[in-house]
Amino acid sequence: MNYLIGDLQGCCDPLERLLEKIGFSASRDHAWLLGDLVNRGPASLRTLRRLQQLGSSATCLLGNHDLHLLAVAHGVRPPGRRDTLGEILAAPDRAALVDWLRRQRMAVHAHGWLMVHAGVAPQWDLATTLALAGEVEQRLRGDDLVGFLQVMYGNEPSRWDPALRGADRLRFAVNVLTRIRFVTADGTLDMSSNEGADAAPPGRFAWFDAPQRRTAGVPTAFGHWSTLGLTVRPDLMALDTGCVWGGRLTAVRLGDGSAPLEVVQVDCEQAQQPG
Repeated sequence: MNYLIGDLQGCCDPLERLLEKIGFSASRDHAWLLGDLVNRGPASLRTLRRLQQLGSSATCLLGNHDLHLLAVAHGVRPPGRRDTLGEILAAPDRAALVDWLRRQRMAVHAHGWLMVHAGVAPQWDLATTLALAGEVEQRLRGDDLVGFLQVMYGNEPSRWDPALRGADRLRFAVNVLTRIRFVTADGTLDMSSNEGADAAPPGRFAWFDAPQRRTAGVPTAFGHWSTLGLTVRPDLMALDTGCVWGGRLTAVRLGDGSAPLEVVQVDCEQAQQPG
C-alpha cells in the first residue's frame, strides 16, 4: 500500500499513532511524506530519527521548515524565535541527520500523482516541475551547499521566465515548491497571503485555481497550507491538516485503480499558535 502523509512539523507521537492505525509495514507499504518534517512541534529530533529508520519504505519531500533547518545548521540563518530545532542542533548525530535531510526530494511523480510540498507555478508543466525540482536537489546535495543556502531566500523574481538562470532560477523554484499559495492571473507569486482559498485577496487565485494552469490535468498532492484544510478530489489533494496547531495528522491510501482512496486521520495534541 502507498500512503501520502501531510505535514509532521516535529509531531512524532501522532506519526507513530498514524502508522499504527494504518497498520504500516516497512516490508510491504510505502509512505510519501509531503514536507515540513520538522519545526514548531515538540519532537523534531525524534521525528527525523524515525523517518531515517523507515529507510527505503519512505520518501520524504522537503518543505520550507526543512530548508530552514539546513540554513540554521550551516550558519546561514539564525534560529527563529519559535523554532524547535535545538535538540537536532545539539544532537550527537546532528551531522548525519543534516546530511540525510539535504538528500531528500523536492518533488516526485509516482503512482499517478505529482507530489510537492507547496504547489506548482501555473506556467510549469509536469516535466518542467520535475526538472526544476531536480536542479534544486542537485544543489542541495552538491559541494557548495552553503553557497546555495545563502542565495535561497527572497521573494524575487516573482514570475516565471524560462530564461531565468543561476540564483534567480533556483530561488523561484524553491519559493514555488515550498512556499506558494496565491498567484495573480498572470502567474505572479503572492508570497504574503496565507488565508484559506475561499478568502483569496482581490485579484489572487489559489495556485491550483490559476487560469490556464499547465498541470491542471495532473493529479497533484501537497501540504503546506493548513488553513486550506483537508481537500481530496480526483485530481487534487491538500493534506496539511494542522497537526502542529492541534488539528489532525492525515494519511491517504492511494487506490490501485479499483480500490477507492481512503483517508485516515489521528488527533494531535500539540497546540502551537499559527505564525
